[in-house]
Amino acid sequence: MALKVIGAGFGRTGTLSMKAALERLGYVKCHHMMEVFPSPDQVRMWDEIGQGKDPGWDTVFEGFEASVDFPSSSYWRELADYYPEAKVILTTRSFESWYKSASETIYPSSAKIPGWMKALVPKVKTITRMVDNTVWGRVFHGRFEDYEYARKVFEEHEAAVKATIPSERLLVFEPKQGWEPLCAFLGKDVPDEPFPRVNDTAEFKKRIAQMKRLEAVPFVLGAAVLAAVLILLLLFQSP
Repeated sequence: MALKVIGAGFGRTGTLSMKAALERLGYVKCHHMMEVFPSPDQVRMWDEIGQGKDPGWDTVFEGFEASVDFPSSSYWRELADYYPEAKVILTTRSFESWYKSASETIYPSSAKIPGWMKALVPKVKTITRMVDNTVWGRVFHGRFEDYEYARKVFEEHEAAVKATIPSERLLVFEPKQGWEPLCAFLGKDVPDEPFPRVNDTAEFKKRIAQMKRLEAVPFVLGAAVLAAVLILLLLFQSP
């Protein structure tokens, strides 16, 4: 199955709303990072891609008619070349609002995973490597926390998409524009319902809070072990 729509916008530019909108318009289903994490095969394939291997785009997107969000948007140029008939949508928003959102959600939830989990849990180690190699390292060169550097990457990315993709093949889109420009671009009827507004910020913040609690696990376990040792020493002291 060939991709019919390729999302070139970074995560946190309304990509989850776009996924819902495209699926509502009949592009079933739409690839998104949320499809990657639960799937061992997807994690493995994107991990291989991030390491320079080639599992084959048709295999990666088997069962998908569209793609949005990271990690696929990191490879928008390769995908646009491989699927020349696919239309390209660049979801966007102001850099300032995007950076604030990304800094509070996708960046800490993936880049701030406790070190002990990456060392001891193989799946976590693989996912962390995959995300770094396909997003934070590949796109932002390990400098996402540098505000001005991230701005440069964001603006150069959008400029490259606009300069590379022919205008008749490209839609620059903000979800607040609603159904009309999207449906006109894709040749679809406008649904008689509001455009999807999916906001998962609260879920991200919940996940981040859980990881912060997990950071303390080694210290808690260490304290417990030390306490157990002290108790044993007291119990077995000679009278």
